[in-house]
Amino acid sequence: MSFSLAEARFLFDRAFGLVRRGLASLRTRGWRASWKRVKAQFHRVPAQRRLQPYLPEETPFAPFAVPHSPAPRASIVIPVYNQFAHTLACLRALAAHPPSAACEILVIDDGSSDETASALLQVAGLRYHRRSENGGFIAACNDGAARAAGEFLVFLNNDTAPQPGWLDALLAAFDEHPKAGLVGAQLLFPDGRLQEAGGIVRNDGRADNLGRFESPFDPRFTYLRRVDYCSGAAIAIRKSDFASFGGFDAYYAPAYYEDTDIGFKVRSAGLDVLYQPASRVVHKEGATSGTDTRKGVKAYQTRNAEKFFERWREKMATQPDHETSVEDATRHLYRRQVLIVDALTPTPDQDSGSLRMANLMRLLIDEGAHVAFYPLNRAHAGAYTEALQHIGVEAWYAPFAGRAPGWLRQHGHRFDTVMVSRHYVARELVPLLRKYAPQARVVFDSVDLHYLREMRGAELSKDPALMRSARLTRKLELDVIAQTDATLVVSDTERALLAEDAPSARVELLSNLHRAARPGSSFEERRDLVFVGGFRHPPNVDAVLWFANEVLPRVRERRPDIRFHCIGSHAPESVLALARREGVLVHGHVPDIDPYMDGARIGLAPLRYGAGVKGKVNLSMAHGQPVVATPCAVEGMHLRDGHDVLVAESAQDFAAAVLRLYEDPALWETLSRNGLDNVTRHFSPDAARDAVRRIFFNDPR
Repeated sequence: MSFSLAEARFLFDRAFGLVRRGLASLRTRGWRASWKRVKAQFHRVPAQRRLQPYLPEETPFAPFAVPHSPAPRASIVIPVYNQFAHTLACLRALAAHPPSAACEILVIDDGSSDETASALLQVAGLRYHRRSENGGFIAACNDGAARAAGEFLVFLNNDTAPQPGWLDALLAAFDEHPKAGLVGAQLLFPDGRLQEAGGIVRNDGRADNLGRFESPFDPRFTYLRRVDYCSGAAIAIRKSDFASFGGFDAYYAPAYYEDTDIGFKVRSAGLDVLYQPASRVVHKEGATSGTDTRKGVKAYQTRNAEKFFERWREKMATQPDHETSVEDATRHLYRRQVLIVDALTPTPDQDSGSLRMANLMRLLIDEGAHVAFYPLNRAHAGAYTEALQHIGVEAWYAPFAGRAPGWLRQHGHRFDTVMVSRHYVARELVPLLRKYAPQARVVFDSVDLHYLREMRGAELSKDPALMRSARLTRKLELDVIAQTDATLVVSDTERALLAEDAPSARVELLSNLHRAARPGSSFEERRDLVFVGGFRHPPNVDAVLWFANEVLPRVRERRPDIRFHCIGSHAPESVLALARREGVLVHGHVPDIDPYMDGARIGLAPLRYGAGVKGKVNLSMAHGQPVVATPCAVEGMHLRDGHDVLVAESAQDFAAAVLRLYEDPALWETLSRNGLDNVTRHFSPDAARDAVRRIFFNDPR
């Protein structure tokens, strides 16, 4: 096999460049950080942990069409200079998977001398503009921004292959995060490894790509997070904001560090720079400018690093050094670091405890916390794990997450506060937390006081064995309360109980968290009764059987048209068997609860025992659906019989209350209106904000 002079020159230049960059890294970063970069360079990601990206076929050019809207929400600006093959592949990728959002695509030709002009004029829907002279990347981008018609500018390198859904995910981050100022995509190498999960700037002004050469499925890089900047290969920004910052600064012309600079401008304006992993873009790094910083346009990378440092010198003191790990690299962008541990990943559409947990994490993020979640079973829970990542939670799972002792040994130092949910989880973890996270405040989230619920169930059944078990639970739960720094309860009733049973403990009230929805359909448009609750929770099984056996026959005796809808996952055979009765519909788990909340006339909470506050009551009221409940079900919920709820205990009285409310529009309207007000005043995120600040942020307010 022949070996050409060009190939020899390539190998020499590559070796020389590696040595030169290595020595420069040693001088600027130190040997530890440099060694980490070397290991990352040669790190091998198994095939099963790589993404299999979409890459368009490399076939000769033929005319085709790209997405185009006369009223675009987003303007995709692609600066190009020769390299037509890359531009063609990029446009073909955009054409193959059109976004849902209305968009336009502008190619800004910076004076190409290849077939770019002749070919792109044949692409239908494309806005093509040829600049009169070559001005470089920054000038071409600013030119495209000035010609764009969309609310958002999306800058996209021509050596990219956007993956399906990439643009919609970028725009969704602006819709869901009011403080989003700039959003960048997850960049991938063509082989499916991660190229960039956003970027950070070290305290010497050097820019670093997070996650380079790692798996794109690694939990450290799969959640929406704040970063210092995102590489301009695929970023979105409001056109108005881009204009207010003066566009990409010609101070860095022709290219490099303009994206880092605008990231710092966005943050200085009080907005967030966000990395959005749901937006994936393959980037053929170096395809247009090369990788050798000694020559060509790439040489400006070194020069502009120094210019950037001088401009932002005062900010550099708060930036991480080169020894700071990937996990800690964005610590300076958050107020607090919070770890939450539970037995399982929350399933907020299945049980009220999960809904409270998910909304608490949202509230913590809204208050400026970085939130990590570790499920003790280490399972990836599919859409439920992805939902946490989508809101900005660092959600862990195997095989990336080891067992709790090893994981805490590695990560425990990172956290200011650790919240452990449920006493049986906390009992296992508190000793590990004291060893591996001694700096952290340990908070025990009771969810509800298990021993109170178990004792009430034992009293109702008059079972001595259950009572002995409840007493043991009480001992274990109180022991966890004594070992932790603070305990969360969901009701004043439980707080009063702990004032007697654990008088020296710090106890904070953090109840259910619900966002009040629209009132839903009117009285006349609604019909039937609905119960919602997961059947792993024994009080829910007892409640449904009691209502179906003792109450519903009395209701249907007078109103045989009324049906009972029973909704909840993991129903036992005794509940499933109810579906054989006339007027009873057992739905199991339903993915969308809104049609039942908005369509059923009355929500039911026929609980005969339990503890805490009842999410099913909050859920109905948050949708403007009045509730008939037992005294146990409304305990600690600030509700008044006849004002925002109807309360009844015996089967006869419960049936009478259901019939009264079902047939009285004026009463129904009163309870609906006052129930919504109750949720807003006592169970909304705003109502919980002060408690969250005290518990997690050491804020005395």
